[in-house]
Amino acid sequence: MKMKIGVIRGDGIGPEIVAQAQKVLDRVCEKYGHSIEYTDILMGGCSIDACGVPLTDEAIEQAKNSDAVLMGSIGGDAATSPWYRLAPELRPEAGLLRIRKALNLYANLRPAYLYRELADACPLAAKDGGRTFDLIIVRELTGGLYFGDRYTKTVDGVETAVDTLKYDENEIRRIAKTAFEIAMKRGKKVCSVDKANVLDTSRLWRKIVTEVAEDYPEVSLSHMYVDNCAMQLVLEPEQFDVIVTENMFGDILSDEASMITGSIGMLSSASLNETSFGLYEPSHGSAPDIAGKNIANPIATILSAAMMLRYTFGLTQEAEAVEKAVQRTIADGFRSVDLMPREEEAAASCTVQKCDEIGARICERL
Repeated sequence: MKMKIGVIRGDGIGPEIVAQAQKVLDRVCEKYGHSIEYTDILMGGCSIDACGVPLTDEAIEQAKNSDAVLMGSIGGDAATSPWYRLAPELRPEAGLLRIRKALNLYANLRPAYLYRELADACPLAAKDGGRTFDLIIVRELTGGLYFGDRYTKTVDGVETAVDTLKYDENEIRRIAKTAFEIAMKRGKKVCSVDKANVLDTSRLWRKIVTEVAEDYPEVSLSHMYVDNCAMQLVLEPEQFDVIVTENMFGDILSDEASMITGSIGMLSSASLNETSFGLYEPSHGSAPDIAGKNIANPIATILSAAMMLRYTFGLTQEAEAVEKAVQRTIADGFRSVDLMPREEEAAASCTVQKCDEIGARICERL
């Protein structure tokens, strides 16, 4: 198979972690007889520096002409970077919102699972001699507060800001169907998260999700308020299989889920439209404080590349090979600095690896 992959290296640690994911993808091609054509696409702060805007029309066309896009991280230090002295619509993150809308990337999938080998890195207390969980958050990505009407103006002498939260039944229905389809291939449980005791959008959300559930009688549906879900993720993440929720709730809950895996450097992400196209990226930020030091954890980006193989190209065997290579690397005691055990005795059995060394260890195990 020939794969056309757009590559957004981005800012901060983005180029370093993307390079390791490409290294792994190239090894997959070597082993399984595929080929890849890469196209570099500018987005984020690097695009502002080169083009004056975080995402150009040309970059969008390059993405559309690719089978999928692999992305690093964008943005910088909001306190010191000149990018954040620009108007909001010209800052790095505006490029991310624009590409999601332009490519109709309405479904964000964020798996969160805890390797047994990383149980000591999980901030949750051990349970029954060891804790493990495997869940996925399905987040609606092109609606809600992030894409609603907004303004800041003076009203009766008081500076006032407004962000509009809006969803229609079609937006809710399609993300709910995505969640139920994923659940059918997993544990057949969906937890829909909303704030239906307060918000009209959540009441509509609950109504439509319940209707969609009727088409999936094998799947068990539950509903949970977002504040309770945030608590339950910390208390007992094992209870969840598929969580489906709206844009802002999903943004917050998926970051919480990333931390209970031991490090946000472990959380991959896929943003999909209604075709096989997807944008694949780690869930963490650009970490400008460690950029260029070769110490970033590339595993989330490498696992995002595995999601690309599975969801865009249908290469399940290859995706599983990458995921198993990651697990074997961790099991063999090779850790980026963020994954080192806190206990001195456990840390003594592990070896700290730099970013490019982690990539090499995973390739060796493919």
